Amino acid sequence: MMESAFKTDKGRIRQHNEDHGGVFENSSRDRLAVVADGMGGHNAGDVASNIAIDQLQSSWEKVEYISSPEEAEEWLKQAIETVNRQIFSHSRENIECQGMGTTLVAVISTDRFCTIAHIGDSRCYILNESGFTLLTEDHSLVNELVRTGQISKEAAEHHPRKNVLTRALGTEEQVVADYRTISFEAGDYLLLCSDGLSNKMTDEEMALILQMDLSLSDKAEKLVNLANENGGEDNITIVILQQSADCESG
Repeated sequence: MMESAFKTDKGRIRQHNEDHGGVFENSSRDRLAVVADGMGGHNAGDVASNIAIDQLQSSWEKVEYISSPEEAEEWLKQAIETVNRQIFSHSRENIECQGMGTTLVAVISTDRFCTIAHIGDSRCYILNESGFTLLTEDHSLVNELVRTGQISKEAAEHHPRKNVLTRALGTEEQVVADYRTISFEAGDYLLLCSDGLSNKMTDEEMALILQMDLSLSDKAEKLVNLANENGGEDNITIVILQQSADCESG
């Protein structure tokens, strides 16, 4: 049995929420969980993230069955290419939307596996018996500097260009996402979030809240509240998925 919670909040500073997300079921009750953090002037980020979520939701609800990780990855790849074209076309046809785009982290979750796709710096974490682990790697300038040894992880936290992305959805004609599949066992949690959460909390804080004896929606509420208490300078969006213990994974 899969349980889920979704929450989005504009934070304490921003006038508008340019994040979007949700958890959607297909006819086999497999879930598609998505978080998108939009960017662009004149609130065009809101347009980009909405196009992404609406298109992914309507496509997913037509899917009957996903039988393998390969099939999940292929579906995500096709869906992301379609969304990319739609956002890119919209930005070219509407001058106020020029240059808009969005991050994307999307997970197809079945009772056997989870397949993750991501572009940008929205993240997916897992909490399982091995601990709390980041499953995605940010497509950002700062992460590139860390990866190539030019700056430390500590320096990256406060880098002035922390928000510069090296990849986003809808900003160019072609897009490349990263994909991976993991097993998802009874009792495991997945946390998808925009950087409005991950920039404001430590891994330890996030893991601690996921382990609390609360409902998933209360955990999501607590995560958002803490991100706001720690400044809330950005929109905050979260999806939590849990493989509940009465369903043993195959």
